[in-house]
Amino acid sequence: MTSKKQRMENKKKSPITIGATGGKTLSIVGDTYRILVGGAETNSAFAAIDMLIPPGGGPGPHEHAQIEELFYVIDGEIEVRSEFGTYIARKGSFVNIPKGGVVHSFKNKTDQTAHLLCIVVPSGLETFFEEIGRPVGYGEFLPPAQMDHETVKKLQAIAEKHGQKVYPPDYLDNI
Repeated sequence: MTSKKQRMENKKKSPITIGATGGKTLSIVGDTYRILVGGAETNSAFAAIDMLIPPGGGPGPHEHAQIEELFYVIDGEIEVRSEFGTYIARKGSFVNIPKGGVVHSFKNKTDQTAHLLCIVVPSGLETFFEEIGRPVGYGEFLPPAQMDHETVKKLQAIAEKHGQKVYPPDYLDNI
């Protein structure tokens, strides 16, 4: 006969540990994202993504109504834009994009690579990245794909499948 303590211990999950270059590393719009942990490991509770944003890098305007996105700037600086204004996030800054579909983007307007930790709750954003990304070594950057009309339409369709919406690059300029 097993004790209550033994039954509880059998339900415990082991800690997740990822080395300094572990995880799946992908090139996304010219940035390098390393998926540290995703929904498969967290029962869809959250995902954690290590982001390297080169000078001039960063995603265009987009929204994800069912995902809360949190950024901590480990190093460097990014300009975060949303329907609510612009914020310069420097080393040590924290940014929270709440659920609800806030259209937002960020860009590295400096000459140094920015390093971010991104947490999404619940998970899901990482599966979008896995579908659109190209494998790359950690710390390596690939040039962004040319965003012609056909590429944008394909990206929008994939984004929609993952509960997101992608807007034209100048969308926030018109608000």
